[in-house]
Amino acid sequence: MSVDLTSTSGRTILAFKAGRAFRRAGTNFVDASPTKGAIVLTNEEGLIHFMWKDRTTGEVGEDLILFPGDAKLEKVPQSSWGRTYVLKFESSDQKHFFWLQDSSTRRDEEFVTNLNRTLADPNIIAIWDARNVYPASEASTSATGASISPPSTVQPIVPATSNPTPAGTTPEQLAQLRGIVSSMTGFTSEDELWLTDVLSSQNLLQLFQSHPELLSSLFPHLPPELIPSSDATPQQAVEILQRTTNSPPFRLAVAQLDRALRTGALGEFVRSLGLPESAAMGVGAFLAAIAEQARQEGGTEERMEED
Repeated sequence: MSVDLTSTSGRTILAFKAGRAFRRAGTNFVDASPTKGAIVLTNEEGLIHFMWKDRTTGEVGEDLILFPGDAKLEKVPQSSWGRTYVLKFESSDQKHFFWLQDSSTRRDEEFVTNLNRTLADPNIIAIWDARNVYPASEASTSATGASISPPSTVQPIVPATSNPTPAGTTPEQLAQLRGIVSSMTGFTSEDELWLTDVLSSQNLLQLFQSHPELLSSLFPHLPPELIPSSDATPQQAVEILQRTTNSPPFRLAVAQLDRALRTGALGEFVRSLGLPESAAMGVGAFLAAIAEQARQEGGTEERMEED
């Protein structure tokens, strides 16, 4: 069965055959899964998605949103055959293990190098060696063709996943949220800021408690099992949001976005938010741009009311 690895909602940057490895129960070793898969890197509205897809069913087994400079795929030195790799993060101790499944090792380094260059800077153009390009029947992104046997066990793994949930708010709620963020900061683009401080648990709790009318606009961003029922009280909704923003996955996401903003490589992402590209030049610049956008939208509303 042939599966199109490029059939994703975003623009596919690259894809190559790779399997996953999982921790063996009760041990500190990982075993390679024989399932035929592929690593697929896509760009969706300025955000890089690192996906692992089953080449037989087309199902996405992992979908990680990676910020520029936060992750890198490295060869595992303990691997006796040299084709086991680990995806490491600067902002956390997460580790995701993969093993390359192409029948030839000829393009291993080329694939990994281009992947890491893209993870460091999503705007770069991959460099391919024409001498290494396979015939179409042997293309690395094909769902058919020979795959080698799984490798032997390697080193420990602590698996972690990320399941981004798309959501939206009304323009009025978004404008109000922007104004609140502006009032929470009061900083300029020249200040040394940390997004982890601005979006601290204490600041967010104050936001939830002082603006209960905005809580419903945040519910679509929650995992389905955490969305409050229609008869939930404001206090119950605040408690659910507080647990979410105190959770390790949320704090990790804030830290990753903070780091990505410091790289200056999120131009396309901030443009998708209606912000100038200069907003991607740092945390202070990002927050100052949001504040300016809130002021402009507030002025527009006032002029409309006067008219």
